[in-house]
Amino acid sequence: MERAKHSVEQLRQVFSGFQAWGDFAGVQPYGSGHINDTYKVSARLAGTPVNYLVQRINHAIFKEPDRLMENVVRVTEHLGRQLAKAGDPDATRKALTVVPARDGLPYVRDGEGNWWRLYLFIEQARTYDIIESDRQAFEAARAFARFQNLLADLPAPRLHETIPAFHNTPARLKALDAAIGADVCGRKAEVAAEIAFVDERRVQCGRLLERHARGEIPERITHNDTKINNVMLDDATGEGVCVIDLDTVMPGLALYDFGDMVRSATASAKEDERDLSKVGSRIGMFEALARGYLSEAAFLLPAEMEELVFSGRLITLTIGIRFLTDYLAGDVYFRTHRPGQNLDRCRTQLQMVRSMEAQAGAMEALVRGIRR
Repeated sequence: MERAKHSVEQLRQVFSGFQAWGDFAGVQPYGSGHINDTYKVSARLAGTPVNYLVQRINHAIFKEPDRLMENVVRVTEHLGRQLAKAGDPDATRKALTVVPARDGLPYVRDGEGNWWRLYLFIEQARTYDIIESDRQAFEAARAFARFQNLLADLPAPRLHETIPAFHNTPARLKALDAAIGADVCGRKAEVAAEIAFVDERRVQCGRLLERHARGEIPERITHNDTKINNVMLDDATGEGVCVIDLDTVMPGLALYDFGDMVRSATASAKEDERDLSKVGSRIGMFEALARGYLSEAAFLLPAEMEELVFSGRLITLTIGIRFLTDYLAGDVYFRTHRPGQNLDRCRTQLQMVRSMEAQAGAMEALVRGIRR
């Protein structure tokens, strides 16, 4: 657990700005996210423990937190309504609940200009940074597919794009090229091999967007950050309970979500592993993901199914490009805890791409078998 960035008194004051039930009893850092600052708040309501999750939204990354929170409220309220309509007795565990501020807004601003939000804490479930079994992969994929299903009829207007061109690989290539040209930290020579690896695959980078432009692959409401630690799994049953971290929920391609699941869940090592001999894509985990996702994703068109395997390679390459760009720019986006961490993260992603390329035929055969 990393050291808290904010004092207990600061967090007590933030918490007091929300319409939360209970008396503040304590707070501690929570989770392993790279972007926001997250804390678990303990409170007591008439002698009964009640827990909340308070987060500082990183407004250096998310430039318009008010629009972001408008998305989050619309999505969580719609999920709650859909679950209630279906008579789900566990609805408040299966969708995040935003606790409003005392002024009715879905956030609190502190004296330093920070933006904070508060959720009910999802009890008796947890996340995993590295998936530990095929069953976990299946359940996480099924949870993300259910999430997309429940949002398929979200009424207009279109959600805000909280980070424009988030999974737009050609746009990410342009950002990489700019970082290479600027070379503000003098790191370009050190990453010549990584740059060459990306250059060899440039022709593939627009494939999904080109099919979207031709009308073959539709825009949908997607999570856009479906790494495995954004699904909470039930402590007792292991079932997928709740999809979390909704900052990047916005219009996108369903394949982006499946691809990022493949990237994160099939990884055989941690994201910043330095020993690349440990890094690869586990095909057993891929099969579990595909089975879980296709068991719920009834909305998929044939064109989307055709690109399931490729989407894993594309999103993994895209994330590798982003880590490489951030390393060249001076580590300004992803939080780092040691020198060179973003470069190590980049190298693991590129090694994953190599592994996926080597197994592409077997993965395609698995998807065909599941579809039949």
